[in-house]
Amino acid sequence: MSSPFTGLCRYPIVQAPMAGGACGPELAAAVGEAGGLGFLAAGYRTADGMHHEVERLRGMTGRPFGVNLFMPQPRVADPGAVEVYRHELAAEAARYETPLGDPDDGGDDGYDAKVAILLDAPVPVVSFTFGCPTREVLDAFAAAGTLTVVTVTSAEEARDAGRAGAGALCVQGAEAGGHRSTHRDDPRASLDGTGLLTLLAEVREAVDLPVVAAGGLMRGSQIAAVLAAGADAAQLGTAFLPCPESGAHPLHKQALTDPLFATTALTRAFSGRPARGLVNRFLREHGPYAPAAYPQVHRLTAGLRRAAAEAGDAQGMALWAGQGHRLARELPAGELVALLAAETDAARAALSVRSPR
Repeated sequence: MSSPFTGLCRYPIVQAPMAGGACGPELAAAVGEAGGLGFLAAGYRTADGMHHEVERLRGMTGRPFGVNLFMPQPRVADPGAVEVYRHELAAEAARYETPLGDPDDGGDDGYDAKVAILLDAPVPVVSFTFGCPTREVLDAFAAAGTLTVVTVTSAEEARDAGRAGAGALCVQGAEAGGHRSTHRDDPRASLDGTGLLTLLAEVREAVDLPVVAAGGLMRGSQIAAVLAAGADAAQLGTAFLPCPESGAHPLHKQALTDPLFATTALTRAFSGRPARGLVNRFLREHGPYAPAAYPQVHRLTAGLRRAAAEAGDAQGMALWAGQGHRLARELPAGELVALLAAETDAARAALSVRSPR
């Protein structure tokens, strides 16, 4: 591993920040104590809620950790398209006996307040999703001693982040579970993205910044592969979902290896932004009709998703997962980090033995 991650974690293993409750202080602390880099997800939390989780995590471990922030989103959604989708979901509201949410209820996820808190009481790492902060914000974090990591899905976004002053990049391949972290959601663009290894090569040629690779990684052999391809560390999300320290719903954990959920797809059905999840009834029925309207669709479906979970119906839940979900292992987070590290070392050693001299 090379700077700046050498001083942050013993192993080149980063636990992905998964918004929505999957990764809290318990998971981040367990990963950090085992030698990885744990993360908190501030997305969908209030600024006070984020601050509370940061303080809880500080009380659980002295290891470095990170906090992920959602960038404010421009208001580009077509209100008419959102209203059409509301009518599309009327039957779901009746099925779960719950009203649809107000698509306009909410602001910018408290971005400015969260930035102020993290500058006042700095954490080792802050990463960003759905865009790139201004140079002023990135410089302020750097002055506070915080490493900034901007998530990118293309070489163009990587160049923009480099020009803005990002300290490092998280390169997210199309295999990744959850939301695609594109800086702009173009409704005319295909939902397909670039695979991790190809994207990693493109980004490495475009900018000279430390890189964390993310997207479908579940085994140490895959971590070794992205390290060989030029990454400084690997970020895994789905791999940590089944851990007992994870806050993911039990049905979500079970679905990862349930033969009923055989594949994943990118969809706007649940949030209005492309996100990869296990293919279930809701995704199949509503994905083709969902508009590019984030966070309006996220707010619209929030009650439906909660009601489905309360009813024990995984077919109505947002089951975010990467393409490697069938490789999920139900292990304590510390054991998983140790196993991944051992697998990585073994794969790198085997590669060294096979390499021509």
